[in-house]
Amino acid sequence: MIDNITRIWQEFQQNILEHIPKVVLALIIVILFALVASGVKKICINIYRKAFKENYLNIERIIASLFYALFFATGILLALHILGLDKPFEKLLAGAGVVGIIAGFALKDIASNMFSGLLVDLQRPYKVGDWVEIDGKYGVVLDISWLTTKIKTVPGQEVFVPNQIIYNGTFTNYSSWGKRRIILKSGVSYGDDLEHVRAVALDEVQKIEEYLPEEGIDFYFTDIGGSTYDFMLRYWVKFESNDDFCKGMNDVIMRIKKRFEQENISIAYPVTTLDFGVKGGVNLFDKNINVNSKK
Repeated sequence: MIDNITRIWQEFQQNILEHIPKVVLALIIVILFALVASGVKKICINIYRKAFKENYLNIERIIASLFYALFFATGILLALHILGLDKPFEKLLAGAGVVGIIAGFALKDIASNMFSGLLVDLQRPYKVGDWVEIDGKYGVVLDISWLTTKIKTVPGQEVFVPNQIIYNGTFTNYSSWGKRRIILKSGVSYGDDLEHVRAVALDEVQKIEEYLPEEGIDFYFTDIGGSTYDFMLRYWVKFESNDDFCKGMNDVIMRIKKRFEQENISIAYPVTTLDFGVKGGVNLFDKNINVNSKK
């Protein structure tokens, strides 16, 4: 027994002496790659902040950490190869790969939203405070995160829109130009002077505070309806919030209604004509009305 113990101890000492250089070399490589990874991380942060000064998601540290993990993992793999532990580690990674595939299917929507959040941060199609319409939800952007964009709608609800919806469909940013076009449609009666109608409408639009005169006004008669001459009025107003749009529409409607009354212009409503003759209509008061009371 003593001989066996002595032999085992001698083999252990011999193995230790053989592996000490490998262990030292592996530690040096790990430390070296850790230092390189730290340097790369700082460089990534500086480059990202210079390239994207308005960073909404604050993802520069996450990106830098990914590069740090990549370089540090490379150092670990080299150290394991030097120590002869790379094959057991490969088997471990193979087993972890199966788990990763399963987790990938389970988390694919989260991953898609995170990637879309990265694209939002890089492309900046909108920012906090912009008025947008995403997936039918119209409101002001309150927050942009990795997974969702938070919108406060006009009725006052907070809506969280998954970021992947932004790139799977279409969305509208109403704040991009700082202005918005209003389109009003109405109609006047057959008896009104159309040139006069046009002049009055254009004059009233120019009097509202929100109107942008450099954009001009469009006025078109669009149709001869069943009881009206239909027209369309288009003009631009400044747009900082939804109230600017609503006020720009409200003021023109009130002004046109009041001015039309002063100018004896009728905003027409549906009229039904009863034809009692073969050609054209016959006024009921032009002929006597006979009522047969016999049963």
